[in-house]
Amino acid sequence: MTLTPLTRLKFRNKIQGFLPFLTAALIFALTTTVEARSSRKPSAPKPDASEVEKFRWKVFTPSDGRFSVLMPGQPKVTSQTQRTFMGEINLQVFIAQPPRQEVAYVVAFNDFPDSYGQMADPEEVLKNAQEMALKTTKSNLLTEKSIRSSNGHPGREIEYINAGGKITRNRLYFAEGRLYQVMVITTKRQQKFLTKSIAGYLNSFNVVLKK
Repeated sequence: MTLTPLTRLKFRNKIQGFLPFLTAALIFALTTTVEARSSRKPSAPKPDASEVEKFRWKVFTPSDGRFSVLMPGQPKVTSQTQRTFMGEINLQVFIAQPPRQEVAYVVAFNDFPDSYGQMADPEEVLKNAQEMALKTTKSNLLTEKSIRSSNGHPGREIEYINAGGKITRNRLYFAEGRLYQVMVITTKRQQKFLTKSIAGYLNSFNVVLKK
């Protein structure tokens, strides 16, 4: 079905109006999980050999094969489906948290139905996602810049800090109807010891195109 310019504009306005809800739902699920883990007391100071092996850095690819990234161990997965006027929207979050470190490595994404994903303006998607990330976490923006994925999809990198001192570096990409958020959440104290790990993690993320 060929859509008229007016119909396409109406659909795009609906999408852009709905984006903040999607991003808020995704970030709420993420921060709830991260905060719950961060509030636990650290265990014994020296990990044994089995624990070291469990959290060894390795390439992770989800079941649909749509991205790959280096993560410390097997991430925990949470997902939910939102019913909307556009159809069902799938939200997924992958979280890896090494023991005895105040840090979480996260990949989160939400899919749009094909017709809506094709009509969405990538820059509007990224802008709305950034605004909602700051609003939902009640954070102040530290830095921002435009980026591209390794295969040319538009993106944005932002760094922000919340009232509790948690610092988040977040790389957002919009590719083939999917919004990705690749994040590291840590503290000021821990961040200075994880410079190489954070850079290696963020740089390892790759969008895999549909076949």
